[in-house]
Amino acid sequence: QVQLVESGGGLVQAGGSLGLSCTTSERTFGSYAMGWFRQAPGKEREFVSAISWGGRNTLYADSVKGRFTISRDNANNMLHLQMNSLKPEDTAVYYCARSVRSWDSPSYRRDDYNTWGQGTQVTVSS
Repeated sequence: QVQLVESGGGLVQAGGSLGLSCTTSERTFGSYAMGWFRQAPGKEREFVSAISWGGRNTLYADSVKGRFTISRDNANNMLHLQMNSLKPEDTAVYYCARSVRSWDSPSYRRDDYNTWGQGTQVTVSS
């Protein structure tokens, strides 16, 4: 069974930066689009960003566009999310996710992902 493991969450002041990472031992990592989602208390899990299997195409939620950057290192099975200019409303548990099928295009839809990490907490204080 594929396992995704996130790291890099923590507490930061508004305006600060954090970098999240997601890794897997799955050898086919480079064949799948990957995404980041987040879930705040009492809210639905929402799309943050996604990246194509080769890293060429990216998607961002409007709320994070211009502040967050998604990237991947297929040689080392790593997915990253660099978060700058953080706001208190960015506070959530952040999850990385793998697309359902290999070679899929990146998507903002939750149903297009079927493998999820355990999540990492990001807290932004005002």
